Amino acid sequence: MHTPAAFEPAGKRPPIAGSWRLRFFAVRHAPAFARFYAMFERALVSLHPVFRAVGYERAERPVAFVEKAIKGALFDCRMCGQCILSSTGMSCPMNCPKGMRNGPCGGVRQDGHCEVNAAMPCVWVQAWEGSRQMPEGVRIAEIQPPVDHRLKGLSSWLRIVREKRERPAATSAKPNTAAKH
Repeated sequence: MHTPAAFEPAGKRPPIAGSWRLRFFAVRHAPAFARFYAMFERALVSLHPVFRAVGYERAERPVAFVEKAIKGALFDCRMCGQCILSSTGMSCPMNCPKGMRNGPCGGVRQDGHCEVNAAMPCVWVQAWEGSRQMPEGVRIAEIQPPVDHRLKGLSSWLRIVREKRERPAATSAKPNTAAKH
């Protein structure tokens, strides 16, 4: 019996044993993917004026379509809108049937496979292996916030561009009014 993951697209068939080869290729080559992504992110951020001129809302659909095609093929991306591949050794935690975002559930089998789907290697075992190869592999220990389900299906690429280009201006314009306890 197949238990769908929290972010498994509707109508998607259960994974066939061995169908994770491309996803695990990305994990095995995590350092190369991390370097490529850093360059790609810089290129995306440089497109901020274009996205702003077109309108982020209008760009959302085509960019999300391209992102889903690329990341879906390479990482079995679930389009959560909050990509943390660079923190998880290029292994997408949204593939975990339990939706674990901050590490394995404790039900990992001795052979490193998933407790829910015994044919599937645990996403977090793979994440650990990938992160050990990455220059910033210690980021796997960072606590991730809960998934914001409102972002499901949206482009994390556009969200990152907005955060990198718009947040510095917004935070420097506001005085620090945080309450001290």
